[in-house]
Amino acid sequence: MSSFDLIIENGMVVTASDRFIASIGIRDGKIVQIGDKLEGADRVIDARGRYVMPGGIDSHVHISQPQGPGIEMADDFESGTLSALFGGNTTVLPFCLQERGQPLRETLKAYHDLAEGKCYTDVSFHLIINDPTDAVLGQDLPALIEDGYSSLKVFMTYEDLRLSDGEILKTLDVARKSGATVMIHCENEDAIRFLIDKHELEGNVAPRAHASTRSVAVEREATHRAISLAEIAEVPIVIVHVSNGEARDEITRARQRGLKITGETCPQYLTLTADDLEGMDWEGAKFVCSPPPRDEKEQEECWIGIENGTFDLFSSDHCPFRYNDERGKLNPKGKTNFRHIPNGIPGVEMRMPILFSKGVLTGRVEPERFVALTATNHAKTYGLYPQKGTIAIGSDADIAIWDPEVSRTVRHADLHDASDYTPYEGMEINGWPTTVVLGGKVVIDEGKLTGEKGQGQYRKAAARKVS
Repeated sequence: MSSFDLIIENGMVVTASDRFIASIGIRDGKIVQIGDKLEGADRVIDARGRYVMPGGIDSHVHISQPQGPGIEMADDFESGTLSALFGGNTTVLPFCLQERGQPLRETLKAYHDLAEGKCYTDVSFHLIINDPTDAVLGQDLPALIEDGYSSLKVFMTYEDLRLSDGEILKTLDVARKSGATVMIHCENEDAIRFLIDKHELEGNVAPRAHASTRSVAVEREATHRAISLAEIAEVPIVIVHVSNGEARDEITRARQRGLKITGETCPQYLTLTADDLEGMDWEGAKFVCSPPPRDEKEQEECWIGIENGTFDLFSSDHCPFRYNDERGKLNPKGKTNFRHIPNGIPGVEMRMPILFSKGVLTGRVEPERFVALTATNHAKTYGLYPQKGTIAIGSDADIAIWDPEVSRTVRHADLHDASDYTPYEGMEINGWPTTVVLGGKVVIDEGKLTGEKGQGQYRKAAARKVS
């Protein structure tokens, strides 16, 4: 009988704190030994010349999420998690959207049913709180947090999703008492409505107007207000998808005051600009997301936030719609006015390759920092560490092997989501996760899928300790 099910040897093992050449012994889905020389395995992978890193955790993805009438999200759990897997991810955290009047447990059951038997990666769920009634906040939410649904998201924008400041405060107070982690989408809806009305009066309704109606000031003000509400409620929060330096600086100032604020940014804010929304024949609709991409100056500000530690999380905000589809970007209303274009872009497969190529291989991001930004900090923030997000004895054997010598030109035809485009088409990428291990099983082997639909499992998430 072999000592191990799998040995990965000779690779550069990277965690959020260390980098060293070693062999990893895996048995029964867990990492059981790390050493110089290991022997006795059913299979040995020689990772010489490659990086051996924890499987990525993308904690900000939208899959099978209900949309407005006539609109359909491109990815279900099968295509969404398959795409994630090929991008080096082994765990994703989609959102369960509570529709108004819908009990939270009913919401969760619907999402579990959608995911059952379809996932290529492990999953854990965030809740979106859309209807914070006394019953939801007083009974349903605390019970669910105790059951392992320990993170939730609230919106300050979108008329059918946003909460008032009072509702946010009440939700934050539940999080303070129960140890939940609250994510906040920071944009001022009233300011956006004011700017949309002005644009429409001027006949300015093409996709580019999406960016100018969601300006930096709109995001900065809401970020400051969200942090102030968290300060009043005395609870940590996560500011998601920060797109610019001014919003980033709000996080910095809050930390200087002693507040616990986690910052997140995304690949679109490092690589895209508002000019991409100018495309001919409504092509700019492909790049409509919120907050919108900014300009090259703000790209650099976001890179600075990654380098100086302001941003703890690097997520995709994967929110895929098909472009050439009457239920997607080019729906009948969306073809005539930017405000009817569904907000969101596909990106779960490209999240880590973009940061690896543009960050690690250019010297802007150390490999250890890459691991923290793409895996370890996600696991720590959302109650999955140390089961997930690291390479350590006792942790799940979720591993991605990165080959820095692989070079690719991004083409949607080579990706695995169910959209019909990628906003990163034509981008040159160096380095790729060529082999992926989930729970000790090789599920992508030198670029070829060897795993099966349904191999991914649901994972409960622990709440924060309440002092």
